[in-house]
Amino acid sequence: MVRTFLSVMMAAFLLAGCSQGNVTEDNSLKQYFDAAGVNGSFGMFDNGQGHFTIYNLHRYRDSSYLPAGTFDIMQSLIGVQTGVVKDDSAVISGTITLREAFRDGNTTAFQQLSQRIGKDTLKKWIDTLGYGNKDIGSDVFWMDNHLTINSDEQLGLVKKLYFDQLPFFPRSQKVVRQMMLMESNSNYRLSYKTATGVRKDGHAFTWYIGWIEENKDAYFFVLNLDKAGAGGDLEPAGLSILKNILKQQGFFQGKK
Repeated sequence: MVRTFLSVMMAAFLLAGCSQGNVTEDNSLKQYFDAAGVNGSFGMFDNGQGHFTIYNLHRYRDSSYLPAGTFDIMQSLIGVQTGVVKDDSAVISGTITLREAFRDGNTTAFQQLSQRIGKDTLKKWIDTLGYGNKDIGSDVFWMDNHLTINSDEQLGLVKKLYFDQLPFFPRSQKVVRQMMLMESNSNYRLSYKTATGVRKDGHAFTWYIGWIEENKDAYFFVLNLDKAGAGGDLEPAGLSILKNILKQQGFFQGKK
């Protein structure tokens, strides 16, 4: 259900007699990755115009990675949907609420939540949504190097979440959207989930997936980056790259 969003959209464009001009490969965005000393890709979908802006198309479309903490989106949806947790104020580990664990990327808390939900229930929802490669492994699957997802699938997921198009109750989706809202002012609203992990080749990696809203329009984005070596915190670099790209695209001024 969340798979190959770009491919589906491009097919629709072709059937409508449109050209691949609906997809812009913007190599100027490479400067922000180079400045941070990382490799990566970026994709944005302008919902109002039906237009993609992508840097490093091959990586964006064809390379899959562990979802890491971005899978907290799925677990939160499933937890609220099934009643395992009532809402974002529910305590899921010690004194830690779902909202606190979600925004802090608390792996231990979400491991405990997954145990409460149960592997069979998690697998059912993963299959229903066609989430990534659907392989949850044997135990704590997001740590097992089994479940993987590509950037295009991530973008499809957050777009459907925004429009209440996932097969969850609207209330479940609203709870998760509210947890993803990180910045809000009179010019824009920026919502995202970030996550870090280590690839099979030992490279540290980071995700930023979400959307930005300006003047009642929504723009969905996925940023994925990595750097050789498992050490170091790439989240600050990722956030800097994300905001530099958004600024170059004309955001943050309320003029989009």
